[in-house]
Amino acid sequence: MPGGANQYSVSAGPRAAFGLTYAVSVPEVALDFPRAFVEFADPADDDQRYRVDLTWLTSRWTCIFGSGCKGIYADRPDDGCCTLGAHFSDKADEKRVKAFVKLLTPGDWQLHPVGSRRSAWVETDDDGERKTAVHEGACIFLNRKGFVGGEGCSLHGWALRNDRHPLETKPDVCWQLPVRRKFREVERGDSTSYTEVTITEYDRRGWGEGGHDLDWYCSGNTEAHIGAEPVYESYRSELVEMMGQPAYDVLRRHCEEFSAGRQRLTLHPADASAATRSSRAQSPQQRGVVG
Repeated sequence: MPGGANQYSVSAGPRAAFGLTYAVSVPEVALDFPRAFVEFADPADDDQRYRVDLTWLTSRWTCIFGSGCKGIYADRPDDGCCTLGAHFSDKADEKRVKAFVKLLTPGDWQLHPVGSRRSAWVETDDDGERKTAVHEGACIFLNRKGFVGGEGCSLHGWALRNDRHPLETKPDVCWQLPVRRKFREVERGDSTSYTEVTITEYDRRGWGEGGHDLDWYCSGNTEAHIGAEPVYESYRSELVEMMGQPAYDVLRRHCEEFSAGRQRLTLHPADASAATRSSRAQSPQQRGVVG
């Protein structure tokens, strides 16, 4: 129970969404299915506990931008998930990105002549929220197909060429996807409370009501569950940034133990071809071409 020992729990969903072995690639799986979570105290903060989705973090999802990604909109398949631009999580997020935007050259950024003029790379949405600008149908930082400097996110590409990690250069939401972090305050029966931090899959519902209108989405799609490593390993740097090293170390131990003894009930349904994974697995998509 919250506040007590480490706890594994299974969150149930429709049985039609799991327990299948797919002979060929299938469409995106149902949004609701059984998931296994573990709760544990944050080693670095007595007032915080983590609730972690083991089903997601031990899945074999990997980014397939440039290697089969169909894009969130059918009429813009080369955009990946970069069509709409990215909202900044706060002022610090925007300030951090701004520092790296100043370092981009025309060789790094296809739309440098447009975006570098008087902070033209920022715009506000209908609710007044600040985000990266959309130019000619996609994020202004997206280098379009055929650009000699490399297609995909210009901030991402710059990071790789300059021995930096993309989580340093990109907006928070961009480097976190498709891992989602949620916070809530929990009150115990004895009137004490703690902050619960959930680490889970950023499925299409994370985009709000419009998420259901996306033509294609990767996190629950079997075509993207072909990674050679589970998410908790391939996204180690991102998870450490989101949780801190001490909490990640606990998370990793739980993931390893869970993977060793997991049951089919808690297998991510998009991973349902695990029996034939050896013939499908690939190394995580190279970061240089991630949108």
